Amino acid sequence: MAQPGTAATNWGEPPVRWIPYVMLGLAALISALTSGIFMTRGDTYAAGALVVAALALHLWWSRTGPGLPEFDVRGRAYYVVRFALGFALTWLNPFFAIYAALGYFDSGNLLPRRLMYAGLLATAVTMAGSQSGGLPIKDGTQWVAFAALYVVNASLSLVFGAIGAREAENTKAKAVTIAELERTNARLEQAMELNAELNARLLVQAREAGVNDERRRLAAEIHDTLAQGLAGIITQLQAATDSADAATARDHVERAAALARHSLGEARRSVQNLSPGALEHHTLPEALKNLVTTWSASTGVRADFTVTGTVEPLHDEVEATVLRIAQETLANAERHAEATRVGVTLSYMDDEVSLDVRDDGIGFDPLTLPRRETARGFGLGGMRARAERIAGTVAVESEPGRGTAISARVPLVRHG
Repeated sequence: MAQPGTAATNWGEPPVRWIPYVMLGLAALISALTSGIFMTRGDTYAAGALVVAALALHLWWSRTGPGLPEFDVRGRAYYVVRFALGFALTWLNPFFAIYAALGYFDSGNLLPRRLMYAGLLATAVTMAGSQSGGLPIKDGTQWVAFAALYVVNASLSLVFGAIGAREAENTKAKAVTIAELERTNARLEQAMELNAELNARLLVQAREAGVNDERRRLAAEIHDTLAQGLAGIITQLQAATDSADAATARDHVERAAALARHSLGEARRSVQNLSPGALEHHTLPEALKNLVTTWSASTGVRADFTVTGTVEPLHDEVEATVLRIAQETLANAERHAEATRVGVTLSYMDDEVSLDVRDDGIGFDPLTLPRRETARGFGLGGMRARAERIAGTVAVESEPGRGTAISARVPLVRHG
């Protein structure tokens, strides 16, 4: 049996909505079987009319009750009319108390707190009257029994009513908390969708910026290497054509051929640097090792490659950035360092990856770098720009005659 006054009792939901009809039917059946004991013929007719009225009341409430606001005036009216019908029927036959007991079940749903206790106490009157031998009370003995039974019924109904009211408050509080959590989850989902959209936009912008950087880099490469090489070739060939001495002309042609080979190598290097093709079939450590080995073989400079930490697959942008910085660093070392030994170290740490390139070359003063390093987007300025696009940094330590150390640090963003 449900506790009196609990908010869990809702006559609008099956199978609970059939309980009033079952209790009314059971009470009417037992009362009909005992009509000869407790009721006269007139009482029987009156009871039949009241049962029909109670049935009509419940049919009306089955259609009206669901969806009404809490403690709506129609709910209060339904409770009062039902109590009156139950009391009148119990007056005619004490077995109708089976039906009157409905007042214990839903007072907490239909009545505010103060009226709820009044409804419980009123229902206790009907129940005590039935249990003491029926209404009206006929003698002093029955009055004593009625009083004792009323105290028991009233006490139990008030205790269960208080427990039910407390559970109802807890249920409401939980419902409010759940609703707030749902709203918070909805806001979080919306924020995550917005964040994903922003990340997508940033990724597109980063790619566009990368394309523009590559264009500027390639333009600088063509201007400073290929264009100058072609100009030198033309100059040497023109000198060979104008020279009357065969040996001198041959010397100019050989110089032109050397310039052509060098320019071809520069063109191939520039094209290869457009995209990290070395990462298509190799991991980052493998690609860097191949790069260092190839660079050492082409320059004749000893170069060592070392990996520290636990190797992990990184996000494509991170790996491409590290490889590009390594390529640019070795290219600068070949052009300017005049080194006899170069060391490249790739380190995997908890939250970042570092690339350190050190050489024993002539060094330089970092404060006196040419402005074109930054203005044209290549060299050290280009390396810093690459690292900053993925929230990384590039630090340079150098001193004339003491070599150069370049350290690039980028976030360790795992693949996927």
